[in-house]
Amino acid sequence: MQRSRLGAIALSSAALLGAALASPAMAMTDSEIPSFQEFQSSSYKDTDQQYIVNGDEPVSTTGDLKAYYDRMVHGSEEAMEEGLVVNTVGGVQDKWSTAQVGNLTYCVSTKFGSRYTDVVNAMAAGASLWEEAAPRINYVHVPSQDASCTTRNKSVLFSVEPVQTTQYIARAFFPSTPKRSRNVLVDDSIWTSGSWTPANIMGHELGHTLGFRHEHTRPEAGTCFEDNNWVPLTPYDSSSIMHYPQCNGTSSNLSMTATDRQGAAIAYP
Repeated sequence: MQRSRLGAIALSSAALLGAALASPAMAMTDSEIPSFQEFQSSSYKDTDQQYIVNGDEPVSTTGDLKAYYDRMVHGSEEAMEEGLVVNTVGGVQDKWSTAQVGNLTYCVSTKFGSRYTDVVNAMAAGASLWEEAAPRINYVHVPSQDASCTTRNKSVLFSVEPVQTTQYIARAFFPSTPKRSRNVLVDDSIWTSGSWTPANIMGHELGHTLGFRHEHTRPEAGTCFEDNNWVPLTPYDSSSIMHYPQCNGTSSNLSMTATDRQGAAIAYP
């Protein structure tokens, strides 16, 4: 969900989840592909010094960003054929254990001020989309930790915190993300995002926290390719909650589909 355009190698790391989405990815010639140094210098760094790629996915270190860049430029040319897709790390599915997925604890920062209750409700609604699809999934809000809701809080698995940025509406993390970087950041633009309800936006971001990738990285989308570090769970779904509408998606409101629910049940049976 990005404001400015994506290149063939997801060039615009600085162009992130925003109120207006990016135009489809554009082909690039070899001469147009930037060096890693150029790519790094143009990449957006979040408030906690993480690089953001693919719109709303954090990359913790410069080494990780270089690995991402190399995959984009030199990665496998073999297209995978099916998805709702789950992230992989070293060829292994990036998912929570059976025990952990039933206790996904989080806090909601009181620094949201007058919007605190709204964020609590949006998180609960977004979480319920996945919980209803796969009952093993269970997000648990721990209000007692809200006053000290940061990534340093070891009493919860992750934190939900406010951010002020023009770069995105919200961004999340994958299960493999280290605790020091495990948060969901939410900008005030979530309340003025048109047909995207806060519940569906949070549902999209919580999809990432379960390990699900953007659906449009699959070849069927024909644009906005990210990388091949995923495995398929279901047939391609252009209306998926994980599919950017501007990347040849067919849903305008990020609602959850039957295929999304099927994929969640496959990932977390």
